[in-house]
Amino acid sequence: MWGENEVLTALLRLGVTNQAGAERMQTIFRDQLLPVARAACPDPEQMPARAALCAGRLLGLALTRYVLRLPPAVALTRQEAVAWLAPTVQRYLTAPHP
Repeated sequence: MWGENEVLTALLRLGVTNQAGAERMQTIFRDQLLPVARAACPDPEQMPARAALCAGRLLGLALTRYVLRLPPAVALTRQEAVAWLAPTVQRYLTAPHP
């Protein structure tokens, strides 16, 4: 969605500089990411932390790719980005607690 949705990019910019923007990002986290984590996480008590770790990875790539436009991040194809991120996100959601 990030590649085609400038509103998300603007919201990310706003979220790191403005409390209202941060609150909107928190709402998206709560409404969209937490349900996915809840369905995948083996331990409900760990679900919020696991979801936060996933958010950090995904938002980090979005920030470097769409806001900061770091050339190596921009150069990744969508398939490459998914291939790099998917194992980490999967591990955060489903691996045994370290």
